[in-house]
Amino acid sequence: MNREVTSVLLAGVGGQGTVLAGRVLARAAMSLGGEVKVSDIHGMAQRGGSVVTQVRFGLRVWAPVVETGTADYLVAFEKLEACRWLPYLRADGRLIVNNQEIPPLPVLTGAAVYPPNLVAEMKKRVKHVRVVEALDLARQAGNVKTLNMVLMGVLARYLPIDRGAWEEALAESVPERFLEVNKRAFQLGWEAAP
Repeated sequence: MNREVTSVLLAGVGGQGTVLAGRVLARAAMSLGGEVKVSDIHGMAQRGGSVVTQVRFGLRVWAPVVETGTADYLVAFEKLEACRWLPYLRADGRLIVNNQEIPPLPVLTGAAVYPPNLVAEMKKRVKHVRVVEALDLARQAGNVKTLNMVLMGVLARYLPIDRGAWEEALAESVPERFLEVNKRAFQLGWEAAP
């Protein structure tokens, strides 16, 4: 998607690392030399609620917020969050979704049911869908909490950001004691992307 501004929406639930992923993406995007703007929406994150990080970068970025129908990429850390934020994706945008279900509170209390067949529904609505077993890849990397970097590794394959810039952004954003496992997770995501 060769446009003046690239908009990326990272959507997940509290504890999945969307904010850190957004920080890494923003730092990597700074290597392109333009402007980078970031906005975080935490909601009820501490209770497993929705967390969304919006990153926009390009020559001139006027606002940090992604408007409905304008996101070039939606990276969903959980399937229900993918569906919730899908209206923000452009018609020709790319959806990267972690194939994981984290039941929200209404499902946990029995007041609602987790919707079935979400991936099939998303594929009906979106032309470019990449389903990732990010949790499995994070386990393979050595820590389930690195699924955010698995997803960043997948996203990196689609963006015009040099691989070295991603590695620098990781080193600047992740504490040193967790850096190697996050690098492994990023690499596994990179390799999982087509």
